[in-house]
Amino acid sequence: MMRRLALTALVSLAALSAAAPAATAVAGPLPLPVPLPVLQNDDEGTHLTVVVSGSGDPAADGTYELDCEPAGGSHPVAQQACDRLAQLPGESADPFAPVSRAAMCTQQFGGPATARITGTWQGRSIDSAFDRTNGCEIGRWNSLRPVLPNVR
Repeated sequence: MMRRLALTALVSLAALSAAAPAATAVAGPLPLPVPLPVLQNDDEGTHLTVVVSGSGDPAADGTYELDCEPAGGSHPVAQQACDRLAQLPGESADPFAPVSRAAMCTQQFGGPATARITGTWQGRSIDSAFDRTNGCEIGRWNSLRPVLPNVR
């Protein structure tokens, strides 16, 4: 879509140049504009909203925006979080997928912390909930540190 828009703008300007009044014909046709750069498609980027509560750390609880490439937003450690997200495609498990109902998880409680991550990661729509109610959920949470805060 963006390439078509840039090409249409270029063709439209060329048509205007060719249709310039006769007064400009003496000096020659108007020069064609420099081609516009194609804008980057945000569909491939990362923009996440991270909501954390019950972590036991008031500085960690709250709503944070995280943008990557370049790292930014209100996330307290945006660059480290983006670095971690960049590592995830090389790992075997999908960190945003829920724990399988068939999984055998240790019955340990990791605290009342909960989190929700929504947005886009590498062009993929994300809407995942996290807690620390058993060993599988604790491991899933820890796999996303520092996107999610370090809690005990």
